[in-house]
Amino acid sequence: MTVGIPPLFETEVSCASCEACCCRLEVLLISDTGVPERYVAIDSRGGRTMARLDDGWCSALDRNTMKCMIYPNRPLICREFEMGDYDCTDERDRWKRGFLL
Repeated sequence: MTVGIPPLFETEVSCASCEACCCRLEVLLISDTGVPERYVAIDSRGGRTMARLDDGWCSALDRNTMKCMIYPNRPLICREFEMGDYDCTDERDRWKRGFLL
């Protein structure tokens, strides 16, 4: 007998179906990648972070295209956050659960 277990995450992720969940996370700037100062904020502990808009979205995200406006100069964590990897699918799943509640 085979027991059907639904997958925890979507098996296929692409830019066309991405809700840019990672663009709502706090991003610490721990290396100098050339992020323009207009996209940098200082947190309560004096650390440099990506600035976020009032609704929580990264200020460097073009809301019309859902693409990063500073992609060549994006922070290290954004470079390491790969589309479709575990962190990506986990964040998408958590966002969808929160959105649907």
